Parts: sequence; structure tokens; C-alpha cells
Amino acid sequence: MTTLTYGTAADTGTAHTHDTPNRVPAVTVSFWLIKLMAVTMGETAADFLAVNLGLGLTATSLLMAAVLVVALVLQFRQKRYVPWSYWLAVVLISIVGTLVTDNLVDNFGVSLVTTTVLFTVLLGLTFAAWYGSERTLSIHEVKTTRREAFYWLAILFTFALGTAAGDLVAEHFGLGYLATGILFGMIIASITAGYFALTLNGIWAFWIAYIFTRPLGASFGDLLSQPADYGGLGLGTIVTSALFLAAIIGIVIYMSLTRVGQEAPSHA
Repeated sequence: MTTLTYGTAADTGTAHTHDTPNRVPAVTVSFWLIKLMAVTMGETAADFLAVNLGLGLTATSLLMAAVLVVALVLQFRQKRYVPWSYWLAVVLISIVGTLVTDNLVDNFGVSLVTTTVLFTVLLGLTFAAWYGSERTLSIHEVKTTRREAFYWLAILFTFALGTAAGDLVAEHFGLGYLATGILFGMIIASITAGYFALTLNGIWAFWIAYIFTRPLGASFGDLLSQPADYGGLGLGTIVTSALFLAAIIGIVIYMSLTRVGQEAPSHA
């Protein structure tokens, strides 16, 4: 599939210096499809575990955080991009990112405005530390353990920020799930147009789009899963989560068989 080269080495002026495989996938159409499905499932799976199974936010958060740690250990041990371990980590970090925001809002009474600002600042600090340490934010240069650690920390904060921003627009401002999804979809479309037509910096185009795909996917996940009384279609969290999980597994198998998203090692 076509590679959408957000965040290339050319964007930073940094050349590849090692014949080392990248540890994260190339940005392809498949990448964005599975990412949207992962964030949608993250929203509905978090609701299913905390509400439908009756575990509550605290127990669900601790359980999923422990599972995420195991998944990240597996991911860091790969030393290259392996579809199943990478996307397993993305799905789990999507769930945990959702739960982090939900805990702050529901258990600790932090407002959605405050959580949105908080995670914006934390994400900005992560990027600043990443660039200060590595002199690049390119996703085509995630070839060391330190860079991968910055990468996953940034991913966690994008999910937490996306959850807060999406809930702020849908609930606090009262736009509802469908209108919120359309709004964030239009923002992503404008970013894409800016990248291809107006030479918007590829690194920032990628990360901004990554942030806003979280509320886009979550809005449509809520639209599908929530009952009609709350503005949804009433499919429920079990059916919605199962549908998107099946789609994710199918795409991961496709990626594994075709090697879509795997970049060739770069040479000095």
C-alpha cells in the first residue's frame, strides 16, 4: 500500500547512520486504518471492562496497566517492527490512555478542560525531551531503546489527550458523538491537505493527526456502542469491541504475510 511519508528523515535534515531496522511501522493506509480501529476498540473495551464486567475504573486500570507492561516488554525485545507485538501494544496503550483520563475525571474530579491542558503540556514536554536528547522526532529513526521509550511515552499521552479532548467536545460542549467524529475527521482531512498541498512539516502532521484520530475513533466507537437514549446506535460494547478486534487481527495477519509497513534497513 502507498506509504504516506509523515515524519521522514528529510523533514529533520537527519540522515540515517546505521544499517539498523526501524522498530515502528511505516505510515501507510493500513497503518491509519488499524490505528483508528485500535482507538475505537480502546474506548469500547475500557467501558466493557470497567462497566459491563463491573471491575470498576481502579481495578480495570491496574489490570490493564500490568498487561500493557508485559506487552511493552515483548515489544522492546523485538528490536525491529513486528506487526503482532507492535499493534498489541497500541491496542493496550489505547485502553490504558483512556482509563488514565477517565480516572482523573471520574475518580479524582479533574475537569476535562484541565486534563486536556495537562496532557497537552505533558506531550509537549515529551517531545522537547525527545528532541533535546536525540535531535529528531522522526518515526523513521526509532532505532534505539531510548528513542522507542520516547515514542511509546508520546503515544500514551496522545491517547490520554485525545480522550480528554474528545470527551470535552462531545460531552462538555454537547456536540454529541456523531458531530464530534465529523469535526475531528475534518481536522484530520485539513492536516492531510496541508501536508500534501501546503508542505506542512511531516513530523508535526503525523503527530497532530495521531492525536486527533483518538477522539475520531472514540466518537464513532461510542456512537456504535452506546444506547439510543445516549445518542448511540445501541450495538453495545461487546459487539463493537469484537467487531473491531476481528478487523485488527485480520489486518495484522495481512501485514505479517505481505510485510506491509516494514521499512528496509537504512545504510550509512
